[in-house]
Amino acid sequence: METEIELKFFVSADFSSHLLRKIAQAKILQQSSKRLGNIYFDTPEQILRQHDIGLRVRRIDDVYIQTLKTAGRVVAGLHQRPEYNAELNGSQPDLSLHPADAWPEHFDIASISSQIAPLFSTDFERQQWLIAMPDGSQIELAFDQGEVRAGERSEPICEVELELKSGQTDALFTLARDLCDEGGMRLGNLSKAARGYRLAADYPGDNVHPLSEVMLPGDASAEHALMVSLESALAHWHDHEQIYVERQPLEALIEIRHAISLIRQALVVFGTMIPRRASAQLRQELKWLEGELDWLEEAGALDRWLAEKGHALKKLNARKPLVKMLKAQHEDLPDNEAVLRLFNSSRYCNLLLNLSNWLLSRGWQPFLDEKARDKLAASAKSFADISLAKAWEELGEAFSEKRHLNRADYLDQQPRLLRNLVGGLCFASLYDAERREAFRSPWLDILQGMEDLKQLEPIRALQPEFDDEDDRKQIDKWLHRKEDSLLHAMDQSRQIGLTQQPYWP
Repeated sequence: METEIELKFFVSADFSSHLLRKIAQAKILQQSSKRLGNIYFDTPEQILRQHDIGLRVRRIDDVYIQTLKTAGRVVAGLHQRPEYNAELNGSQPDLSLHPADAWPEHFDIASISSQIAPLFSTDFERQQWLIAMPDGSQIELAFDQGEVRAGERSEPICEVELELKSGQTDALFTLARDLCDEGGMRLGNLSKAARGYRLAADYPGDNVHPLSEVMLPGDASAEHALMVSLESALAHWHDHEQIYVERQPLEALIEIRHAISLIRQALVVFGTMIPRRASAQLRQELKWLEGELDWLEEAGALDRWLAEKGHALKKLNARKPLVKMLKAQHEDLPDNEAVLRLFNSSRYCNLLLNLSNWLLSRGWQPFLDEKARDKLAASAKSFADISLAKAWEELGEAFSEKRHLNRADYLDQQPRLLRNLVGGLCFASLYDAERREAFRSPWLDILQGMEDLKQLEPIRALQPEFDDEDDRKQIDKWLHRKEDSLLHAMDQSRQIGLTQQPYWP
């Protein structure tokens, strides 16, 4: 058995010229070019797929190689999957060639062998180079161009893969950073096989889904909680990047921003043990990316008011000119092409690479003293009890029922409330779900109220631009009614939230 450690990137066909320039500067140990034909097999019920197993027969000239890939790990484009290879006499697979322990327990190999059939194929030209890195590591770089096909359906393949053949994982990231210095590379979490399975099932792609709680075992250490939190956030980020590339829903970008928020909050929560200098560059780049996405709130608000030709504004006499003004604002926002350029930019790619490498190499460790190491090795549950109590005590003071909070007051507290709610996801699975949700529910309602208040801002900003005094007055009254209703609901939720019993000890 071997374990593949590789980075995958989606690139455009014209990336080859940049790639060849970079390769010309490297120390090449071997190079080759070959046509690869691959057939992937599964049962009609896709038993292998259900167990995250891939079975492939690859033909290289007159040689047939059967490959079995079992469940692995993907973190921001870095793929780690156990792999088993065996030579065949033809294109028909023979499952008995792989060791018994390669398969899940109680797997009926004989039954599966009698059912498997071709499901899809990938055919591509592979240009390949074995590169010697300065630290002595060896990396295989492959540039693949071709197609994946399932029946009449097909998709193009244009990918760069970096596989560590020997040496240190850091070398993979070093080479990747060098290759993406001019942009044009996007980290890929979908393998050729995954794309083939989608084509075979005519699967349109994943739906946007909310950021979920981080799943931790009860005996998790604080360091383990940090690592799983970062992995979960990166996976959510990467999933929704792919969703956006496929269908361009604005909600996917919002979920990317939520994932960034989880990462930033995790760094804050664990900042009592990990010095800020350990993550200084990462935090700076995350802040940059949040800035690149800060137009999303405005876009969401404009989409709401422009839906159904401004139906939500139907009570306003000035609806038509107001809709026209809102459309003009919407046209000034970044479009899909701008977002895709961001995804393919060097800075964006480097941020994901650095995050992934920092996580996989535990890049905070060199900055720790013995006391910090002991704290990180201690119980996540004990740390969470203290961390949550402190954070929510501060929030309780900010939202005290003794304070009268107006629109500006609520909006001032939005970042703090969002940090607490997102930070709570890091430890959510360590607590009783019913008590946790009862505590969080009114605060989530308040957060939604804050977002609804912000959605009024584009109209509030345009109201003074109307020449007709009656129109201005009507819009002003309309805004105040909306605002008063939201503030009343938020005040009620605040009263409920302040009386809820904490779900931590």
